[in-house]
Amino acid sequence: MEQLKHECGVAMIRLLKPLSYYAQKYGTSRYGLNRLYLMMEKQHNRGQEGAGAACVNLDSPAGKEYMFRERAEGKDAITEIFKRMDESFDGQLLMGHLRYSTTGKHGLQYVHPFLRRNNWRAKNLCLCGNFNMTNIDEVFEHLTQQGQSPRILGDSYITLELMGHRLDREVERLYGDARLKGLQGIYITRYIEDNIQMAHVLQTTMSHFDGGYVMCGLTGSGEMFAMRDPWGIRPAFWYQNDEVVVMASERPVIQTTFDLETDDICELGPGQSLIVTKSGQIHLEQILPTKKYSACSFERIYFSRGSDRDIYNERKQLGEQLVPAVMQSIGDDTTHTVFSYIPNTAEVAFHGLTDGFRMLDHHVRIEKVVWKDIKLRTFITEGTERNDLAAHVYDITYGSLHPSEDHLVIIDDSIVRGTTLKESIFKILDRLHPKKIVMVSSSPQIRYPDYYGIDMSRLEELCAFRAAISLIKERGMHQLISDTYYACKKRPMTTNHVRAIYAPFTADEISQRIVEMLRPDGMVTPVELVFQSIEGLHEACPNHPGDWYFTGHYPTPGGIRMVNQAFVNYVEREITAHYLQAKHEYEHEKSEADTQ
Repeated sequence: MEQLKHECGVAMIRLLKPLSYYAQKYGTSRYGLNRLYLMMEKQHNRGQEGAGAACVNLDSPAGKEYMFRERAEGKDAITEIFKRMDESFDGQLLMGHLRYSTTGKHGLQYVHPFLRRNNWRAKNLCLCGNFNMTNIDEVFEHLTQQGQSPRILGDSYITLELMGHRLDREVERLYGDARLKGLQGIYITRYIEDNIQMAHVLQTTMSHFDGGYVMCGLTGSGEMFAMRDPWGIRPAFWYQNDEVVVMASERPVIQTTFDLETDDICELGPGQSLIVTKSGQIHLEQILPTKKYSACSFERIYFSRGSDRDIYNERKQLGEQLVPAVMQSIGDDTTHTVFSYIPNTAEVAFHGLTDGFRMLDHHVRIEKVVWKDIKLRTFITEGTERNDLAAHVYDITYGSLHPSEDHLVIIDDSIVRGTTLKESIFKILDRLHPKKIVMVSSSPQIRYPDYYGIDMSRLEELCAFRAAISLIKERGMHQLISDTYYACKKRPMTTNHVRAIYAPFTADEISQRIVEMLRPDGMVTPVELVFQSIEGLHEACPNHPGDWYFTGHYPTPGGIRMVNQAFVNYVEREITAHYLQAKHEYEHEKSEADTQ
């Protein structure tokens, strides 16, 4: 319902045959580009703010371009960049990226891939990735201590500069070896390009970073690599045959593009890199030791395509596990209950929920109660009118239930900020006059921000956090906020002290306060929230234990540091806001007194 932005989607292709082979077999010299286009379009769900692609042609002679890049902004960026690609863009190494910003930074300069140029082919580096680094200040300090001066303090640029620096050192090492062997001129270049060890470059680069990532890259001399973070937070899948090696953020993307079975696809392991050399040799390297496995559960609930075999089954199970809680909410009265869902990502969980009722031999009444209209273009700029238009993004099916008789059960995949519920959904559902609205979330309460590539970084944006703070203030527990603030400021930050904010309350208390906060003025229908349990999440998604959004158990030191800092920032913003409000009221009263 509330669209979360995710950074990002990646796709890579390495053609293992001469380009003429694909032209003869498939009838086009653009075989690789066509497949890259499909892989990117199939991952459009992962990024709609921008797209980019890069290519390396190993057959280009000296004096001709051999490394190409195209980037564009906007939801039609994929189409735009592929329109620009002429025959010169053909090559054996192809890489694509789809971007959602989690930093609030916009502009073509922030669209991947990023390119570092050099007259030596082997020193050219092109990077893209699905990542967010939580210790970029530390890495920046490391670079400046080496004498470098990065132009931009951002994880993409810093990663490019650090890896580029290590690639330079690798080339210089091989140059020294070549001279010792008595090689000269072009033979030194060939020796370097034939012997680059990308594993060395990755080991000396990625050991500096904390965060969730899949890092992808090409070199001008023909090396290709993809590496996954050692906690396994972000996903990566790959496949090879005698014609191609491919990698993507999601498994069905590769299946559909290359007509494969689920079990044909391999998953890249935590801390592991898929490396393809200039000569086309393929190998897996364990770049960093595996840390505590923390594959992101939100990928399964929300972000990844539901067409994946395992994700489909997991989402159905998430819905089915909610049957007892929903049954309790409707007083076992399925005869007078209508079931529906919020389009579109909750549909699979909805099928699991209704199947669960059928397995208990209950008749289930299903209606398409909620419709999502096309995006309304708010040409009206005044705030009140704009909010009114935004409230009509969703619509309802009038007459879909019996007023004042039927319960209405609506399932969504997550409730994050609650804005859409308050401004739109609850208002329009109230018009149907149900006896009760049961709003169901197939995920648990989202209590903590993410710092590994998802667009939710401020605590006060989360309705569960606002609910907990509201309860604390109502019950006169202000000291808890103060104690947590000072605990969060202590160094080193090795414990998530924000968890103390939720400790005094049950999940039901938090849910009830969320309802009170999100009910629009004038709403008549009673509302109850039903959330997935943490235990239910892990039962449905046993192979993806990363649950920091819900539990606050961040897998990396950087995540813990950032959530503590987020609470410090929240409190200090609140103090500033109260001061400014008091100042405004004082000045207003003084002005009125002076007037009198």
